[in-house]
Amino acid sequence: MSDIRNLEPKKLWSLFHEITQIPHPSKKEKKIIEFVAEFGKRHNLETIVDKVGNVIIRKPATKGLENRKGVILQSHLDMVPQKNSDKIHDFEKDPIQTLIDGEWVKANGTTLGSDNGIGVAATLAILASTDIPHGPLEALFTIDEETGMTGVNGLEKGILKGDILMNLDSEDEGELYVGCAGGIDVSAKKTYSEEVAPKGMVAFKINVKGLKGGHSGVDIALGRANSNKLMFRFLMQAESDFGIRLSEVSGGDLRNAIPRESNAELLVPEIKTVDFQSFVSGYEKMYRAEFLETEPDLKFFAEKIPTPGKVMNQADQYRIIRAVFICPNGVVRMSQAMKGLVETSNNLAIIRCRGGLFEAHNLTRSSVDSAKEATAWRIAAAFQLINADVKVEGGYPGWKPNVNSPILKAASGVYKEMFGKVPEIKAIHAGLECGILGGVYPNLDMISFGPTIRFPHSPDEKVNIESVAKFYKFLCGNLKSVPVR
Repeated sequence: MSDIRNLEPKKLWSLFHEITQIPHPSKKEKKIIEFVAEFGKRHNLETIVDKVGNVIIRKPATKGLENRKGVILQSHLDMVPQKNSDKIHDFEKDPIQTLIDGEWVKANGTTLGSDNGIGVAATLAILASTDIPHGPLEALFTIDEETGMTGVNGLEKGILKGDILMNLDSEDEGELYVGCAGGIDVSAKKTYSEEVAPKGMVAFKINVKGLKGGHSGVDIALGRANSNKLMFRFLMQAESDFGIRLSEVSGGDLRNAIPRESNAELLVPEIKTVDFQSFVSGYEKMYRAEFLETEPDLKFFAEKIPTPGKVMNQADQYRIIRAVFICPNGVVRMSQAMKGLVETSNNLAIIRCRGGLFEAHNLTRSSVDSAKEATAWRIAAAFQLINADVKVEGGYPGWKPNVNSPILKAASGVYKEMFGKVPEIKAIHAGLECGILGGVYPNLDMISFGPTIRFPHSPDEKVNIESVAKFYKFLCGNLKSVPVR
């Protein structure tokens, strides 16, 4: 069986299939907005598309449950567009090619979009249902969650009417989330002078490939390599030992994805060519040994290229290489309040050096606002030392855990009754929209849950089939068990 529409629950999987056929990368959600809005209208439900593109659909309570507290089901419409380098795919035009691989559904060489397409599909299935008991329902579908949360930030105050929010965007079935990290963007730009490429040198393109990448929050503690950090560690020593001259560097393309690939074009003195190639091979062996468990497909290699016309000024090259080298990346600190939770981290997501302009983009996360700010300014300091123009912006709050939440207590009881065990109560090192919604609607009682998704934000993304069925059953059970007003 290869058609996901035959999986159970069929209504949810059929709707998810429809979603995969609609291109919807972040900031390009027009078609999926139209699809969801038309879905609501087709089912004769009150449907609102707000000024930024969020969709709100309201469904009256089923008979006999009109006195229950109102529930908001919340998920986001956009997906992260990542593909393998050898995959031809246009995320703005092409549908996602899904496949069933044993217990998992995945995509063919691209991100799947189960983050957060499964949450969207589950909500649509409930909106279309006639046999699922529930109190007053609102479905909130936000846009652009993955690249800045502009949708939820642009949500009109007072537009939501519900008392309880169920966020359907977490990624481990059997776990209930009651807290999340906040985030902030740190970017640096610097112009540099270029000069004519010196004679007597040979040009190479250095490549880092084959890394797993992944979600820069959820996967940051897995010990995976960051292609930008690998590249600039190499460049630092190559500059010292071989006197390289740098022409261009490019690595990463999304702020919230651990970069999987980087490349650099550089010149090496002709008399050192053979030694340099051995040096590159030595780095590949060293990196493969260091990341033996987490990056088995790591590739680090050089290929000869035509000599570029210009290279970076040597003084600028020296400063830029060192600034990137010292920029913190990965786990900065583990939580003291919740064992096993990453408190603070940074993802050195994007690096560009081309045509006289250097750019670096970081996404810093923390469940402690003061630690988030301190780490952001630590990164800023690294780039301010080379006189770069640094911006610290786009901050959003975390969601402070409330272990005494009434909906948490009710949902825990539902899960135990259904599956015979108590769910784990956790916080997540990722930027759920609950933090922002809780700031605007401080009286909302909130939880987050979802199916088991692995390697989101990378072409290895996959969702566990059995967990989707359990997630949907649990969601429906929660709706039936919502307390009275």
